Amino acid sequence: MKDVLIYDTTLRDGCQAEDISFTLEDKLRIAAKLAELGIDYIEGGFPGSNSRDAEFFKEVKKLRLKHAKIAAFGMTRKASTRPSQDTGLKALLDAGTPVVTLVGKTWDLHVREDLRIPKRANLELVSDSIAYIKERVDEVIFDAEHFFDGFRCNPEYALECLKAAEDGGADWIILCDTNGGSIPGDILAAMTEAKKVISTPLGIHCHNDGELAVANSMAAVDMGARQVQGTINGFGERCGNLNLCSFIPNLQLKMAKKCASVEQLKEIQKLNDYRPHGSHFFDSPEIKRLLSEEQLRKMREVSHFLYELANLRPNKHQPYVGDSAFAHKGGMHVAGILKNRLTYEHMDPELVGNRQRVLVSDLAGRSNIVYKAKEYGIQLQSEDHAIQDILKRIKDLEAQGYEFEAAEASFELLIQEALGKKKKNFSLIGFRVIDEKRKEGEDPISEATIMVRVDGVEEHAAAMGNGPVNALDRALRKALTKFYPSLKEIELLDYKVRVLSSGEGTGASVRVLIESGDKRDRWGTVGVSRNVIEASWQAVVDSIDYKLYKDSRHSRETKI
Repeated sequence: MKDVLIYDTTLRDGCQAEDISFTLEDKLRIAAKLAELGIDYIEGGFPGSNSRDAEFFKEVKKLRLKHAKIAAFGMTRKASTRPSQDTGLKALLDAGTPVVTLVGKTWDLHVREDLRIPKRANLELVSDSIAYIKERVDEVIFDAEHFFDGFRCNPEYALECLKAAEDGGADWIILCDTNGGSIPGDILAAMTEAKKVISTPLGIHCHNDGELAVANSMAAVDMGARQVQGTINGFGERCGNLNLCSFIPNLQLKMAKKCASVEQLKEIQKLNDYRPHGSHFFDSPEIKRLLSEEQLRKMREVSHFLYELANLRPNKHQPYVGDSAFAHKGGMHVAGILKNRLTYEHMDPELVGNRQRVLVSDLAGRSNIVYKAKEYGIQLQSEDHAIQDILKRIKDLEAQGYEFEAAEASFELLIQEALGKKKKNFSLIGFRVIDEKRKEGEDPISEATIMVRVDGVEEHAAAMGNGPVNALDRALRKALTKFYPSLKEIELLDYKVRVLSSGEGTGASVRVLIESGDKRDRWGTVGVSRNVIEASWQAVVDSIDYKLYKDSRHSRETKI
């Protein structure tokens, strides 16, 4: 039995998602990254639709991808032309790819309402378009568009379309849940009938409109689908496509026999006397490893690489690869994983390049504090008096609106303060921020002046900025850089303001979260006040204090 082959359509279907647009350079970098991951097919785009996709197929040849096959995507011929005269088919051949994917209608509603041709004529479009391309290209894939809707409404005709594709010589027939509204039972029923009428290898292409793309694709593999089409992070039109970052680990770590975690899972089974995941897939001899262990560990890296190029913030709660996928907040959960991580984790996060995290909040227990302190190289015992002080301080601050889940630098400084180890790097004498708008239609002018004291020496500085917070940040760093030159390395990477109390309008309390970074790290800090400048000041000061604390710790470690 063949392995399951993964067909990535991020560069075509994924680009149809709202808010996503990749440049030619982006697409080439993504193709190279997908090849590193071990993807079998990379669909580069629709050469008949735009010049950028046509250019991609020229440039991608220079990458010399070792394993992945590049596929060009297009439609069956127009009803009014012969295959040899169809401009779309010509564009596919001009792309010069070893694989061509043709999409064709299999739902009689589309034949009737969209193409507006007889059903028999559509069968001819499918068959002779595939035959024409197959004579000139190594491999032809037929995407049976809307197959499951078509099967539900007119099963006989939907199956006739598959037969036409097989008669045309298709190497693969991919059953598409284009509207994303099917459930696993629909997949099983339709594939059962499809296998009765054709012998061509089947694949699956699911959209996620019912939040079932992964479940539907898993069901299809169980029914014998040996090609699975999807996108990284589930990018795609409407609610997106099958998310390969979830599907691949599910298939390899949960469903496949030969995978990195099977022996570990068998041990769990013996210890806990249950069948992992309640799945009959566990001992399936048919499915082999999709990716190497090293490639699978790149899953999170590839996911975040795509988010970065798409200029989107990664989904924290995304299974397997999200920051929160293996994050623990409740004290009972943290106590459990400290004894045995299997108590609250379904797998080892490192298998997909992720890591275990423990969050700190007003739900935290002693175990959370001990765990987080250990992350920072601070050895605490659960009976230490400082832990109770830290817990009380956290609960008091979070009652005021502070949040430390995204501000771990502020939390680490809080631990240092509780232990009496936090250094006071400077004292504020005072600051003033002026935001002035001099003329209608012109941008406001922001200026900040500040006076600080460092080791008895007073320093005064002023700075302009893009808004009052930026001006204050620049003035503070300008005043302190004379004493602490490394502050030149800090960049303010992100700034968020959250209104905490409803009904108070502009007088409401706000929480400011700041993300900062230097050449080595990124860190988050927090401030809360009824005055947005004061809240921002708190977060900025924590950011600077953390940078200086981090530098001194790094210096000590280097000497050791």
